Amino acid sequence: MKTQKQVLLFQEGDASMKMLLGGKGANLAEMTRAGLPVPPGFTITTEACLTFFKVGNRISDELLDQISAALKALEKQKGQLFGDDTNPLLVSVRSGSVSSMPGMMDTILNLGLNDLTVQGLAALTSNETFAYDCYRRLMQMFGNVVLGIESYHFEQLLHRLKEKEGAEHDQDISAIGWKLLIEDYKKCILAKTGRAFPQHVYEQLRMAIEAVFKSWNNPRAHIYRKINRIPDDQGTAVNIQSMVFGNRGGNCGTGVVFTRNPSTGENTFFGEYLINAQGEDVVAGIRTPLAIAALKEEMPEIYEQLFAASKQLEKHYKDMQDIEFTVENNKLYLLQTRNGKRNAQAALKIAVDLVNEGLLSKQEAIGRIEVSHLDQLLHRGIDEEAIKDVLAKGLPASPGAAVGQLVFDADTAAEWSRAGKTVILARNETTPEDIHGVIASEGILTSRGGMTSHAAVVARGMGKPCVCGCEEVRIMLNDKQMTAGGRIVEEGDWITLDGATGRVILGAMPLREAQMTDELLIVLQWADEIRTLNVYANADNPEDAKTARKLGAQGIGLCRTEHMFFSPTRLPVVQQMILADNKEKRLQALAKLLPMQQSDFEGIFEEMDGLPVTIRLLDPPLHEFLPNIEELQKRHIQLTYESEGADSEREETADLLRKVQALHETNPMLGQRGCRLGIVFPEIYDMQIEAIFRAASKCNNKGIRVIPEIMIPLVGHANELKVLRELVDFVAEQVMGKDNLRECPYKVGTMIEVPRAALTARQIVAYADFFSFGTNDLTQMTYGYSRDDAEGKFLTHYVDQKLLPHNPFQVLDTEGVGQLIELAVHGGRSMKPSLKTGICGEHGGDKESIFFCHLTGLDYVSCSPFRIPLARIAAAQAFILHGNPNEIKISQVV
Repeated sequence: MKTQKQVLLFQEGDASMKMLLGGKGANLAEMTRAGLPVPPGFTITTEACLTFFKVGNRISDELLDQISAALKALEKQKGQLFGDDTNPLLVSVRSGSVSSMPGMMDTILNLGLNDLTVQGLAALTSNETFAYDCYRRLMQMFGNVVLGIESYHFEQLLHRLKEKEGAEHDQDISAIGWKLLIEDYKKCILAKTGRAFPQHVYEQLRMAIEAVFKSWNNPRAHIYRKINRIPDDQGTAVNIQSMVFGNRGGNCGTGVVFTRNPSTGENTFFGEYLINAQGEDVVAGIRTPLAIAALKEEMPEIYEQLFAASKQLEKHYKDMQDIEFTVENNKLYLLQTRNGKRNAQAALKIAVDLVNEGLLSKQEAIGRIEVSHLDQLLHRGIDEEAIKDVLAKGLPASPGAAVGQLVFDADTAAEWSRAGKTVILARNETTPEDIHGVIASEGILTSRGGMTSHAAVVARGMGKPCVCGCEEVRIMLNDKQMTAGGRIVEEGDWITLDGATGRVILGAMPLREAQMTDELLIVLQWADEIRTLNVYANADNPEDAKTARKLGAQGIGLCRTEHMFFSPTRLPVVQQMILADNKEKRLQALAKLLPMQQSDFEGIFEEMDGLPVTIRLLDPPLHEFLPNIEELQKRHIQLTYESEGADSEREETADLLRKVQALHETNPMLGQRGCRLGIVFPEIYDMQIEAIFRAASKCNNKGIRVIPEIMIPLVGHANELKVLRELVDFVAEQVMGKDNLRECPYKVGTMIEVPRAALTARQIVAYADFFSFGTNDLTQMTYGYSRDDAEGKFLTHYVDQKLLPHNPFQVLDTEGVGQLIELAVHGGRSMKPSLKTGICGEHGGDKESIFFCHLTGLDYVSCSPFRIPLARIAAAQAFILHGNPNEIKISQVV
């Protein structure tokens, strides 16, 4: 039986084979086919990686045979022999996942060197210093990546050598120095692992491939995939590529270029390079590189070749490219290309420019927008007038403003963040091991590294502000402090980062509201031309309504009336209403609340003139408005033992305690709340309905068009909605009269958040003009999870252990909760084809959930105001990917 081919030479692949070759391997194959100067090599497929895991983390003999055959072909191409002590072939071993995961997995360079081949490399290049520098680099990478020795053990030995030789940079060290360091590295490897550094080059290669496969499951890769929702079952390809050397001398170098500026999106050649260095020196931030413009002066021919190749690649891939290159003895080599990571504003500008340049259609451009990154555009920046103390200035690696308390290691950042603190992570340079700290931080500061360093690329990808290469800052990890301009800043001190200018500012600066950029407005206009799903806002006050309309909301899908009750001036009146002994007292308190509610609704109607406003009547349990029972008990005990003079307060506290205890429920989220409260105490809903229609009448008289939609929460039985629908209709006619109601075409609907309501939608729809799915509560009741308890106790563990694919409160559970939504939509529309449907939970601003809503044929999603642009673009992407929802057959649950 013929063995399936799991190793392909670069010339045997192409860009269409990305799922098999990974992004890097597919692009190397495509560049090779295009005749670009790519060092030859081969790719071990993602299928080989998945097989490796299935058979117990072991490379099969069949795969080893294929690797050996590919190596022989590579030796023939290069005219060199792997392991030869006179003309040795050296290779790099790099990961290459299907989805871009920069810096998350492992790389080993200079593989194939040992005590004999290093002598051959030295003789071949007539450069002993270079050869032994390559050998120590291999030992350091191999020791860390393959053998699991922490990097600092090697760094300490290197630092000691630099001090001994008086060398400031690595390239200042002599060949003798490198030889001494190699012996120290050998001793370190033997002491830490109990085995010597492998001298057999085929053993090196096998161990390196195994390590790169295993790096698919390292903690930082897991975290990155979780954050970016990359499937765990993709696996990684491994690319074996012949080495070219940027560290052979002054006519050599290495760098990274972008075909456009990844921070601004400007159509300018952008990047950095280092003379006499290897690629890891640039991306790891070990040395601060030079701007690519300087290469035009130092190596003009190389610059022109690089520029031409970059433009060729951008035109081929129709996107901004991130290209790694090396120059060896004045010859250019391209090591990889990929679609470049960029921040949100740059992504929008590039998309608009590529459409204007005729490279992309509008639909193609919108399809490429990473909607989750739009949040950074809609967050605040620094109030310039407040800036007084600029501590230092570095490179503006990722724009946006961040305020937080300074921390110097990733573990502390994560720990403080879990404790509710906002933090800024400051490092000399970040490494992939810092990923959990980067995620936990508001922004990143590094003292070394450039615009293409690990910190810069990862921060841009996450939409976090980042200042890199801030050489004025000296970070002292052991002392938990940093210095800049002669001043000391301690861990825990507040600083502000301005990622747009590179400024590091002492103290917590006030921030200003974000602005809608021209490019965002253009892309949103394109999205609105494409999408069929409407986008509403969750807004509880006139200010939020104004913001929502400014950001493109087509209505308000959820106005939570209880949020209007929590202000200091209103809460005492609400408490009077709740604690009233009889209906008369309750009505007195409600009479005080009526004009307050009316005023709120008037403000919202004015802001949303001509657009629908969905108002949910009081929903939460009444205990949320009352004093904490435990605090009341403590106060009562304290007053009991106090001296005379406290009698009055003691009696009042005792009375209040009795009433709070009487209202106590074992499970208040499933108790007397929502429509159940409105049925037992109809005067409460009566007041709210009256306030709505009084506000509507007043606004109508001003010429403001009001479209109110009154939502009854927590309905589980058709009779509940029937009773409350009759109440709404009665109060509406009482307040406005039949004639005036023609000018105010209101709707009455329900929030579907009880599973029984979804199951009996055919009965409930008789009294409903719309269904709004409250996916937060519907998820709680479907799973039987209390959200607050689940997220705080076991839900993270469930996701980490892959018992659940996502947190169901963040990404809609389409298999379970989604079935209930589909069932309710189908049942409701089978009785009322024109039934309006939408969702108004947290999922309304989540891309995957929006895709589900589009597929299910909902009319709208409703989300928080600042997520409206995200939802508008996601809705357009859903149409681009799935087409018209009216032509999609909704799955039916029997």
